[in-house]
Amino acid sequence: MADRGVDLSALPKEVRDQLAELDLELSEGDITQKGFEKKRAKLLASYIPNLPNASLSLPDVQLSPGHSSDPSPSPEAPGPSTSSASRHHRTHRSGGARDDRYRSDIHTEAVQAALAKHKEEKMALPMPTKRRSAFVQSPIDTCTPPDTSSASEDEGSLRRKAALSAVLAQSLQSPDYWINRSVQSSSTSSSASSTLSHGEPKTQPQLQPAASLLADVLAHTRIENSVPPDVTSSTPQERGSRVDLAPAVRGMSRGQSRSSMLDTADGVPVNSRVSTKIQQLLNTLKRPKRPPLSEFFLDDSEEIVEVPQPDPNTPKPEGRQIIPVKGEPLGVVSNWPPALQAALARWGATQAKSPALTALDITGKPLYTLTYGKLWSRSLKLAYTLLNKLGTKTEPVLQPGDRVALVYPNSDPGMFWVAFYGCLLAEVIPVPIEVPLSRQDAGSQQIGFLLGSCGVSLALTSEVCLKGLPKTPSGEIIQFKGWPRMKWVVTDTKYLTKPSKDWQPHIPTANTDTAYIEYKASKEGTVMGVAVSKISMLTHCQALTQACNYCEGETLVNVLDCKKDMGMWHGVLTSVMNRIHTITVPYAVMKACPMSWVQRVHIHKARVALVKCRDLHWAMMAHKDQRDTNLSSIRMLIVADGANPWSVSSCDAFLNVFQSHGLKPEVICPCATSPEVLTVAIRRPGARGAPLPARAILSMGGLSHGVIRVNTEDKNSALTVQDVGHIMPGALMCTVKPDGPPQLCKTDEIGEIVINSRAGGTMYYGLPGVTKNTFEVIPVNQAGAPIGEIPFTRTGLLGFVGPGSLVFVVGKIEGLLMVSGRRHNADDLVATALAVEPVKTVYRGRIAVFSVTVFYDERIVIVAEQRPDASEEDSFQWMSRVLQAIDSIHQVGLYCLALVPANTLPKTPLGGIHICETKQNFLEGNLHPCNILMCPHTCVTNMPKPRQKQPVDVGPASMLVGNLVAGKRIAQATGRELGVVEDQDLIRKHQFLSEALQWRAQTDPDHVLYVLLNAKGVAVCTATCAQLHKRAEKITATLMERGGLNTGDNVVLLYPPGIDLIAAFYGCLYAGVIPVTVRPPHPQNLAATLPTVRMIIDVSKAACILTTQPLMRILRSREAAASVNVKTWPTIIDTDDLPRKRPPHIYKPPTAEMLAYLDFSVSTTGMLTGVKMSHAAVSTLCRSIKLQCELYSSRQIAICLDPYCGLGFVLWCLSSVYSGHQSILIPPLELESSLPLWLSTLSQYKIRDTFCSYSVMEICTKGLGTQTEMLKARGLNLSCVRSCVVIAEERPRLALTQSFSKLFKDLGLSPRAVSTAFGSRVNLAICLQGTAGPDPSTVYVDMKSLRHDRVRLVERGAPQSLPLMESGTILPGVRVIIVNPETRGPLGDSHLGEIWVNSPHSASGYYTIYGEESLQADHFNTRLSFGEPHTLWARTGYLGFIKRTELLDASGDRHDALFVVGSLDETLELRGLRYHPIDIETSVSRSHRSIAESAVFTWTNLLVVVAELSGSEQEALDLVPLVTNVVLEEHHLIVGVVVIVDPGVIPINSRGEKQRMHLRDSFLADQLDPIYVAYNM
Repeated sequence: MADRGVDLSALPKEVRDQLAELDLELSEGDITQKGFEKKRAKLLASYIPNLPNASLSLPDVQLSPGHSSDPSPSPEAPGPSTSSASRHHRTHRSGGARDDRYRSDIHTEAVQAALAKHKEEKMALPMPTKRRSAFVQSPIDTCTPPDTSSASEDEGSLRRKAALSAVLAQSLQSPDYWINRSVQSSSTSSSASSTLSHGEPKTQPQLQPAASLLADVLAHTRIENSVPPDVTSSTPQERGSRVDLAPAVRGMSRGQSRSSMLDTADGVPVNSRVSTKIQQLLNTLKRPKRPPLSEFFLDDSEEIVEVPQPDPNTPKPEGRQIIPVKGEPLGVVSNWPPALQAALARWGATQAKSPALTALDITGKPLYTLTYGKLWSRSLKLAYTLLNKLGTKTEPVLQPGDRVALVYPNSDPGMFWVAFYGCLLAEVIPVPIEVPLSRQDAGSQQIGFLLGSCGVSLALTSEVCLKGLPKTPSGEIIQFKGWPRMKWVVTDTKYLTKPSKDWQPHIPTANTDTAYIEYKASKEGTVMGVAVSKISMLTHCQALTQACNYCEGETLVNVLDCKKDMGMWHGVLTSVMNRIHTITVPYAVMKACPMSWVQRVHIHKARVALVKCRDLHWAMMAHKDQRDTNLSSIRMLIVADGANPWSVSSCDAFLNVFQSHGLKPEVICPCATSPEVLTVAIRRPGARGAPLPARAILSMGGLSHGVIRVNTEDKNSALTVQDVGHIMPGALMCTVKPDGPPQLCKTDEIGEIVINSRAGGTMYYGLPGVTKNTFEVIPVNQAGAPIGEIPFTRTGLLGFVGPGSLVFVVGKIEGLLMVSGRRHNADDLVATALAVEPVKTVYRGRIAVFSVTVFYDERIVIVAEQRPDASEEDSFQWMSRVLQAIDSIHQVGLYCLALVPANTLPKTPLGGIHICETKQNFLEGNLHPCNILMCPHTCVTNMPKPRQKQPVDVGPASMLVGNLVAGKRIAQATGRELGVVEDQDLIRKHQFLSEALQWRAQTDPDHVLYVLLNAKGVAVCTATCAQLHKRAEKITATLMERGGLNTGDNVVLLYPPGIDLIAAFYGCLYAGVIPVTVRPPHPQNLAATLPTVRMIIDVSKAACILTTQPLMRILRSREAAASVNVKTWPTIIDTDDLPRKRPPHIYKPPTAEMLAYLDFSVSTTGMLTGVKMSHAAVSTLCRSIKLQCELYSSRQIAICLDPYCGLGFVLWCLSSVYSGHQSILIPPLELESSLPLWLSTLSQYKIRDTFCSYSVMEICTKGLGTQTEMLKARGLNLSCVRSCVVIAEERPRLALTQSFSKLFKDLGLSPRAVSTAFGSRVNLAICLQGTAGPDPSTVYVDMKSLRHDRVRLVERGAPQSLPLMESGTILPGVRVIIVNPETRGPLGDSHLGEIWVNSPHSASGYYTIYGEESLQADHFNTRLSFGEPHTLWARTGYLGFIKRTELLDASGDRHDALFVVGSLDETLELRGLRYHPIDIETSVSRSHRSIAESAVFTWTNLLVVVAELSGSEQEALDLVPLVTNVVLEEHHLIVGVVVIVDPGVIPINSRGEKQRMHLRDSFLADQLDPIYVAYNM
């Protein structure tokens, strides 16, 4: 083609001579085609006019000569040389490892070359970590090959290929290169700085460094901290074992040594194994992605995605508009029958002895032969029976025109033929379908859709087949999933009635009525019926007869399914029209004896054979046993799937082997078909010795842009395509753009082939809407004007018209994957994947390729079945090589690559892979892979640009005007006034709690303050005012005697929840020492819980510990000694049996500013903080709660909370003594043994106000939600409850409170009762939904804006909306303002900022070891930068906003609602945006039914998701893609690591909050024992 624009006669003589010499060399085989072209191009270079692609009349297709008989074909024509053929002789037909539709030696070489480019280097992909038990291989019996359905109709061709494994033996290199070409893989250490500028909270204000160090040391006392290298630089000398693929990486058992710890930049000790893997991951992700991102991302724009800019070098079609191609005219032959039934009638009468059909048994021997006479008489009987013997005379079951399903196995063609022709004669419409094997067959629901849309209610079948159908216990055939109700009719001859003498079938001349319906599955998996009219059926038979030159009495061997497609058109219809003898070779025979069809051709001297590529391949593999086969009788070897671009190799290889057996090269006839158009094109047999048709060698890059370009630059990415001959007689064809309006293509453009012909299908039966788009297409020109009146039908084939009007097909619409605007063909990707050494890994070449839509683009997923004996390393190696090969050859990134156990992919009826069902399983998490590799970092290239933070200044726009900031009301809210206490007596009573208790003991000694319940709901302990006072005095006396304490010393109280704790607290107040309540260690889990106790004791410098006898024994036990040093405990006093002594005096603090107690708590970020509570703060807090909840001595409240810190402690220990109400105490732990305890207490005591934690609410929701009927029957009634307040320091969990309200509504719980409280470290109670004030309101905010620190209110149900509930009414005496955390300026209404609080009951500061004042001042005594600079505020560390609502508060003003969004310390800064972990976790938990709980954290800019799996371990790997998808879709983040763990692994504190930092530390220290860890590439 190099000389297109050159006039050869005008060239100088010496050049012409050299060209002639070159031609001679080529014809004699002294030079290859490629060498020839190279030299020729060089000679002509200076004479070629310099026009890149002057308007071509022909598409730009390079045609290489077909093979001469020369046994070593030119490299462009991919025929294996004889040597490779002889290798095939030797290869035993083993269990097979390849699917030979896709076998191409050239492509294999291309893949090898592409892989070889990635220099020899060790694997740098971190291999996933897997718990051994998670390798649930399918039981071996399901993996063994001799099943009946595992090999496939369109994929079965399965055998190992020696040639392939030899070439592929080279080992694989690092994908570093491929994930990124711009940085050499050695320069990874440069990332140390970048990877650590991560989104960890920069300031962790709660804890001074010394304390944090101590906390760390204590948290990891068992771990020896060596000083290892910085994990972010990959310094090989320190790495220890090679991390690449050491087997130990996978199977490390729980107990292996943990001494190999690394210290990362955060000072978190981490285990080398996990973090080096993460480092490998970071190193592979460091380099920029392929498409460059544009410069700005406008965060206000609704459009989130980055739209890649079009590449100026994209090839564009340049030819002229295509002109429709006409087929040869359809000739008229005088004796052609007026209808197909008429042909059968004619042969049945005149040629009754002539054989019509021979069927083979399973061994390949003839089973029976049906003559035309028999076929006619049986069909007649069936027609008569159908019309007259079903139902009654007046009410026949079938009318002409009714649809009937034909259910016959492939192995019984005779019964099928009779049924089909019987239906035609009865004028009912046959709908052939596959035999359903089980109720849950892949796609049985879709077959149900077909039967429904066609209105089928009757099925014909054979007796044998009926016996094999699955039955119910009563013996009836089961109702298949999705099927309409069916009547089954058996059509064996013995059940048919001979027609009466006067009955004759009605055989009208063929008209446009439907003759039969052929099923077709669409890309989405829907099965539709293509209706073929009587005239179409007849015309198609005539056209095939003319195109294939069929003669009366010929013999045809058919290996295809006779129920549809070519197998039916040639083997059932056209054969009867021409009185051909058809020999059917069922699929089961082919599996047992692959040579059977070749033997049949040889024995019967068949003229025509109808096969698929896999049959060519199987015959070739098995032919060594056959010496005497002769194929010279064949005049036409029709290759039914010759339109698959990968069929070329099979045809060539088959010819190579069988040419010596008489097979003529010109008889191979590939054809293209489509269910809608029937036969599209078929190659006519060539004349003897005529040159073979040419091949097109196309550039894959061009194809992906939809244009035809000769492949010149890179032979690795070439596609060799053979033509499928000319279009059918009487047809008209053109190509149109596959998407959008049907615009005609240009000559060098790939388009969908559309056909106008009388011989095609007429409609999708029963689906008029879909029919219009497919069967009535009018192509338009570039201007959009229709080119004529004639309607065309879409074929679903992509291709072009080559020189000489030859049709070339390069793929199917249903295999089309559109990724970032480029087209890729699923078949091409399968071919590439198979060329990557599948022998060790892929089971029988079974690979499925499909795309899923994630984050505004299609993403490619490859799923393959893994051989039962494949090792973990082999599989992982294969997966990484496939990634590289596809990246090199197709220039597209894979999103997910999964391996499933052998034989577990859903199958089509003939054993192929059911793609739609596989995709469905993938998206629903039902695939159960045993290996998975996700590559979102490499293939998701449309992420929005990271946000750059703008510098923040307080500008003139923010000048304060009264209470407005820049035109908005300042976001502040105030609780009710606390009011002033007048009465001196009350002041005395209320100033110090210790005095309040003494006062109550005197004035009302027998009033019961506390009732403690056990798991049975029995009051095990009560305390009246006097009893509590006396018990406190005993403790005071003991403290003074034994403790040797000074006033103001700290004393740790270590008690289980109960009244002892309360007494000990007041005992400390009486003694003038400072109580510190600490949760006791868990006896079953000392190793985890005791270090925290020890830490608080050390940090608080406690002088003494008060506790019970059992706990004292635990503190001194040997088990405790394993976790902490038990020799250095402070004095331990047990308060169980105290002498009856009274203290000499009761201490009274000189001022109310003195400390009352210390409140220690571990925050969710893993910070241990203690705050100081003064006496004044305690009494104002109690007073505030009393006012808000209207608590008086006549009231009863129920408390189900942990009493160790925060508001829980205040309600449990302080509030009753202050207000005098009775508190019923329910330790939350008791609920574990008696779930209904809390609710039944509320009902029994008719409680109006109750306080609980989220964990309690969750236990009740999950544990009792299904038992409401039973509880109701027991008389449980919650209608008394007026307020049920959840005590928490987090965003209200709306979903949980709502489901709790809904579930227990039946028990009388008012929907208005449930509300939440909000407190923080600096102020234990900011909001508490009391009795007065409006109900808490709910708003919906936009999550995208929230990430940009803005609040945008949206309607309920808006996309990306997040419901937020108000955190309760602000307490009396509390002022709240919303502040910009950076500028410290006040913000306007409905703006997101930090919540600052001003209140007399704020804590007075952190209890610190070295009194570091900066944090103290910053968190407790902070001023606004402008506005009212004199007020002192405390910073809560929480983000939220205030919104003025339409509701009115008690004083009649509009109510200001406070909405808490989340803790500032917990937020993750990723891509410049602020994320709240709970939002990502909510999405993750929703993504699969088996995720019980999830938690997220970041590690060096990677997002790590930990999910608890509640299902079986087989499901673990299903979660990986689902989690990745949902986070990408909903949060626009790419997950770096997915960790699947057992339920209960995510640590949760007593308030029910996740301890994400503890989880992170455990993960990095490799202490989680995960089921699976996936590192997303």
